[in-house]
Amino acid sequence: MLLTRERFVNELKESIRFNPITAILGPRQCGKTTLARIIASSQQPENIFDLEDPADFELLKAAPKSLLQNARGLIIIDEIQLLPELFPLLRVLVDQENTDRKFLILGSASPDLIRKSSESLAGRIGFINLTGFRLNEVGKDKMEQLWFRGGFPRSFLAENEKQSFSWRNNFTQTFLERDISQIGFNVAPVALRRFWQMLAHYHAQIWTGAEFARSLGVSEPTVKRYLDLLTGTFMVRQLQPWHENLKKRQVKSPKVYIRDSGILHSLLSLEGDAIYTHPKLGASWEGFVIEQLIQHADTRDFFYWRTHAGAELDLLVLKNGKRIGFEVKFSDAAKTTRSVHSVIEDLKLDKLYLINRGTRKFFLTENIEVVPVNQLLSIKF
Repeated sequence: MLLTRERFVNELKESIRFNPITAILGPRQCGKTTLARIIASSQQPENIFDLEDPADFELLKAAPKSLLQNARGLIIIDEIQLLPELFPLLRVLVDQENTDRKFLILGSASPDLIRKSSESLAGRIGFINLTGFRLNEVGKDKMEQLWFRGGFPRSFLAENEKQSFSWRNNFTQTFLERDISQIGFNVAPVALRRFWQMLAHYHAQIWTGAEFARSLGVSEPTVKRYLDLLTGTFMVRQLQPWHENLKKRQVKSPKVYIRDSGILHSLLSLEGDAIYTHPKLGASWEGFVIEQLIQHADTRDFFYWRTHAGAELDLLVLKNGKRIGFEVKFSDAAKTTRSVHSVIEDLKLDKLYLINRGTRKFFLTENIEVVPVNQLLSIKF
């Protein structure tokens, strides 16, 4: 199965054309290097540095200015989070006059997690946020496989479920034992693994730092640091709450999700279709669909909403001046309730989609549409 990821390739070419620096950001092993190689094959850069290669790392660490200042054309630096001190230098180099120098940098941590990066390069950098494979890339016929295995290429494309599950277990071990320390964080792998596994059991729930702290025997700031670390390395999504001017008490803490469903299943020790008999079935499905919707919506303005009385919306997307709501159900049932109409009224939704596992797409009311998950990509924002 060959997936060319044409959309990301086009976005990357466009960003390189208009920005002196382009960053491909995403979790490790999601395909950043492969994407960069596609660009390299067409632009033939003279300078490619992989900071996981000890020789390249020592070379750039010892004499970064002389190496990069004399370079021309496209310069590729992979795993840039390993040398965060490069960011101020990149700012100086791209601000020089009469240069055709462009940088393509690849990182496995968010700008907020990489020291100095967001401040140093503001206004000079374009971001391409790469994920694992998406539903629109693998096709609806492979949707269940994508849910079971997740979107990491080697997991999704494995010959069988056993190989996929083994790859994910090895990935999490390497991530904990090597990757975190390389970024510069001194966190015990055993402690972070316990936290990550506990978080998997709280997948799709409201974050309660005090409960995690009690269970792990550490302070609340420590568990929040763990959460932010996994969020900044693209392993966890903190879905932020939306606040409306209502006379209702609204939840103000984020909901937490393991971003990749395959990693979630490995943390829960679930291989293949074992998720069907697990108590986290509905939560796993909710997280998988919400992640696909967020990628499909292509906006940064997405939230959940919940009141202390129990009214809730799984996902609220703000785009093109409209408020669009989503409810995700692991069933083929489709019906309106008083709660659904209350959410529409309270949040002033332009439209509400009910995403289920049925086979028919239809309207329940003028502004409530039922959409089967295999037609999710037909939704227009």
